[in-house]
Amino acid sequence: MFAALVRVMQRRGPAELTLRDIAAEAGVTAGALVQRFGSKRAMLLAHARHAAATGDVGLAVPQPLTLSPLEALRSVTAVHAQLASSPRAALRNLAYLHNDLADPVLHRHLLRMSRAARAHYEKLVAGAVAVGELRAGTNVQALARSIEVTLNGSFLNWTLYREGSAADWLRADLKATLRPYLVRRKKGVRDR
Repeated sequence: MFAALVRVMQRRGPAELTLRDIAAEAGVTAGALVQRFGSKRAMLLAHARHAAATGDVGLAVPQPLTLSPLEALRSVTAVHAQLASSPRAALRNLAYLHNDLADPVLHRHLLRMSRAARAHYEKLVAGAVAVGELRAGTNVQALARSIEVTLNGSFLNWTLYREGSAADWLRADLKATLRPYLVRRKKGVRDR
């Protein structure tokens, strides 16, 4: 049900979102959703609770080609880019963010999910330091916070400038944030 909800949210803003559309996407009746959740708001709350508890926001997370923590960190940009597949999609997602920030219960789940994301970035940064991809002595918590700020800010700035694709914008900004921490490679090996 939540995957269907997210697919519809990608096409419709908060004001246009209906249980009927979600039901059609999920292949069930609207009555079944009412019976299970009670209302659209209750379904959104259930999804927020699920996403905060599991980290599964309903978007495909590409798996890096290697086991490199740095590659896994770079792949996070693809999740943010899905939220801005077009300027209209980005605006819809910002409208949902506005709702999440304005509603105390949704805000609580958003905050929990954000803290989990930052902890995930900390784990990846620590892993990248441990395997020698990032400089020894890197302040893991500070860099994880900078990554979070970069991704969120880059998403927002792309919605304003709309230059190139959001995916390219996000990758370039993350690359700039990581550049001072990268371990220098031997000549001839390029950083992406």
